[in-house]
Amino acid sequence: MKIEYDNLYTHIVLCTYKRLRIIPEKNRNRIEKYITGIVTNNSSKLYAIYANPEHLHLLVSINPGLSVEDMATIIADSSEAFINENKLAIGKFRWQQSASAFSVSKGDVDRVCKYILNQPQHHKRYSFQEEYEAFLKFYQDTLKKK
Repeated sequence: MKIEYDNLYTHIVLCTYKRLRIIPEKNRNRIEKYITGIVTNNSSKLYAIYANPEHLHLLVSINPGLSVEDMATIIADSSEAFINENKLAIGKFRWQQSASAFSVSKGDVDRVCKYILNQPQHHKRYSFQEEYEAFLKFYQDTLKKK
């Protein structure tokens, strides 16, 4: 069945292979612009993106014809090739073979955008590992409450 309207927001987190810190700050904007193009070219909307040295956050509304897994795969495969072709990482670049995706309510879109765009300040207080464990705990606790 064709979906004529959707109101779904997904916070996707991709990690570099072995969580190596190989995305240099000087190349962050170029990588983010490329991924923005990938999302747009797949009839989806990007609300926020931030490429950290070892992980990437993005908030998207995905074209209803694509699954979250399809979108994450398209982004990962295309950006991995782009990063390697343009030598935008330290050494050979790879994403991990799995990603995380979290649903976001419409009322939380602004808060999540601010969180994503405020990554440098956020990671002065919390490591990526601490951040990721907190996400998992929050969403697992939410699932247990149902």
